[in-house]
Amino acid sequence: MNRRILWMLPVGVAAAAAATALASSGDGPTLTNVPNANTKSVGYAPASMLSPELRQVVVAQGSTRVENPDPATISYYGYDNDKLNSDGQPVMVPVGGLAEAKKTEPDKNTYLVFKKGLGGADPNYDYGTHFLFQGHEIGTPGYITRINLDADAAHRVTVLATSDSSGAPIADIDGSTWDPWAQRLLFTTENANAPTYAATPGYPSTVTDVSGALGRGGFEGIQNDSAGNIWIVEDIGGANKPGTTSKIPNSFVYRYVPRSPGDLQNGKLEALQVLNASGAPITVESQTAVNSPDQLAVHTYGNSLKTKWVVVHDTAVNGTAPFNANVAAKAAHATPFKRPENGLFKPGSHFGEFYFDETGDTTATSVENDMAGGWGSVMKLTQSSPNAETGTLSMFYRADETTASFDNVAFLSQNTISFVQDAGDALHSQANALDSAFALDTTADYSNPATKPIRWLAEGRDPSATIDSGTPGTGNEGDNEITGLHVSDGDPTSEGILGAKIPNLNDGNWRWFYTQQHGDNFTFEVLPVSPGERQGNR
Repeated sequence: MNRRILWMLPVGVAAAAAATALASSGDGPTLTNVPNANTKSVGYAPASMLSPELRQVVVAQGSTRVENPDPATISYYGYDNDKLNSDGQPVMVPVGGLAEAKKTEPDKNTYLVFKKGLGGADPNYDYGTHFLFQGHEIGTPGYITRINLDADAAHRVTVLATSDSSGAPIADIDGSTWDPWAQRLLFTTENANAPTYAATPGYPSTVTDVSGALGRGGFEGIQNDSAGNIWIVEDIGGANKPGTTSKIPNSFVYRYVPRSPGDLQNGKLEALQVLNASGAPITVESQTAVNSPDQLAVHTYGNSLKTKWVVVHDTAVNGTAPFNANVAAKAAHATPFKRPENGLFKPGSHFGEFYFDETGDTTATSVENDMAGGWGSVMKLTQSSPNAETGTLSMFYRADETTASFDNVAFLSQNTISFVQDAGDALHSQANALDSAFALDTTADYSNPATKPIRWLAEGRDPSATIDSGTPGTGNEGDNEITGLHVSDGDPTSEGILGAKIPNLNDGNWRWFYTQQHGDNFTFEVLPVSPGERQGNR
């Protein structure tokens, strides 16, 4: 098909009873609001609902056989070989008393285009030039896959690595990005006891532990800036505040400053410190009380709080042994948040505006939901440059029950930012709503209750996830989750860092992906619906 069908040009934020469309000043799509999330019900497997301007196609799914299977570990994109049937195939559906194989949950997507292409397991095959990389969040061992978007079915998915350069099994992976200076993929593990990795994109991939410089933590989101720094967003839930289900903020935003761009062995890891109105650091200790003044200040519209970066580890001083970044950040009096998960620089901001989300407490019973970040939020960090030592933090968006628990993020245009939910089964049941994906206008004022995000995806639940949700003891996650949201033109040079270019979905070089995690583990590409297709559906 021709990917160069033009998106409808956005024209503004409009609200109407029947349909609401998000508009921005970039080349992004106009998105008609999907009015409601899909509901959760026992045995109910509703289809996903997209804005009518969109459609999606599967580029890989859990049951896609990899081109280089290993009977002892992995034969399919989204399954371990830990539970096999009599034919030696992983059990994908629990029938006949058979236990399910472990579903490996491909996570963050990173899209790259290499002019010379990349080799694969078949030395005689041309794999093309367009590739989508993932680490897998669950299973033993962890592993890295590459979807070869130009390839046939037999060569569609390649397992790039299951062990690192030392021979150790790869830990389960969460976030990923591409460092154009190092010419390496970077992978995070959301585990303070597991490495942070750098990996080559070809087959087989050489995977090295870089946590002697970047550290280990509950790392999830990871991105470069134009100066060659690496920004890392951590997701570790804190302890409950006494007598409540509200969590103490426990996770940090980091910036790794290499000795020179691309150096993953030598540099400083810094953590963001936010100052309150009195000029004192906002710390774990100042946020242990329920609805503490510091926590309320961070989550109040209109507040602009000063920030600075504090060093938590310097290889020139502290050496290159792996270290726990979370412990070091607390010791440096950095500012923790309620499970920040991912962040991106606003395109066109010259890497001066960084938006990151907080997933929050993921429960309807948190006493901090309404005013102190329990439902989650989106923060905006503003600096004069990516290297600046100081800046300001303000709350861009405070979530409610409908939009709770933001996770992955992508810019669809210069001013349109999209976040997807990871609310989890418990909150799905409390709210009677499955996850959704939303688009927000960075020029809008969300302190005005009338200004609402636009839901472009109401995620459904595939039958496999429905079985897992309703059947205790499967060993797999339940409801589907939206993850791996990614918009990129695949440029592997420093000009292609996310935030360096203004996304233009009118240009067929720009592509939009996400993964429906859990269940059947579909990875989708999102595409426009042409006017002719829409008329044909009337």
